[in-house]
Amino acid sequence: MNVPIENESNYRASKYRTPDGAPTDIVIFTITSEGKGSVKKSLPTRELQVLLIQRKQWPFEGQWALPGGFSMETETIQECARRELTEETGVSDVHIEYFNVYSTPQRDPRGWMISHAFFALVHERHLEKRQAADDAADVRLFPIDEALAMDLAFDHEIIIKDALTQIQQKMLTTTIAREFLTEEFTMSELYQVIQTVVPTFKERNFIRKITSTQSRKGIIEEVLDHNGQGKMSNRYSQRAAQLYRFTDYVPQLSIYS
Repeated sequence: MNVPIENESNYRASKYRTPDGAPTDIVIFTITSEGKGSVKKSLPTRELQVLLIQRKQWPFEGQWALPGGFSMETETIQECARRELTEETGVSDVHIEYFNVYSTPQRDPRGWMISHAFFALVHERHLEKRQAADDAADVRLFPIDEALAMDLAFDHEIIIKDALTQIQQKMLTTTIAREFLTEEFTMSELYQVIQTVVPTFKERNFIRKITSTQSRKGIIEEVLDHNGQGKMSNRYSQRAAQLYRFTDYVPQLSIYS
């Protein structure tokens, strides 16, 4: 039996089963910072948190979930993610990155849904004007451990865990830490920001490695005062420490060198 070759004259979309929707989910992380309020100078308390919305309609009414929603035929998946983030949380103008697709059968009680996930690690100032809108009853920041211990809607626990792996890798392979520091900072501040996102990060020779290792040398530089001497700060410590700042240098790292 000869099966006719499909072409523009006999193609019918109805021959194929298509998903019931192509939603997006957006994982927005931030690092909150709060002074300890003690007499003794010390670094502020920093915590990694994630933005969640409380659903106000079926399915999973009342449960916490990631912001997101269905894409329309007139927009790209990326445009959908930005639109849904703004509509549900009031947050806009943040850089988001695509990282995975989720298509496990029965992941959504509404039907066959293939969700595209995005993530971002942004400064908390970008989230100051957040407000629940559209189909969200509330929007809040939660400490990452608290969020992962909650009974989240859909498969959002899995998505958050996957996104967390992404931002941890980004913290260790890019200079994204600069977004959470003042222009001039001490090594203790930089180290704390990294550990806030990657708690397992431990480097006893941190200063030496970041300032002298060939593949990293040039990422940061010492800040000098008007006399050409090292500029110091005791903002968070009793003893003054050298101030540093990031440069525009982008290291070319290789697993072979």
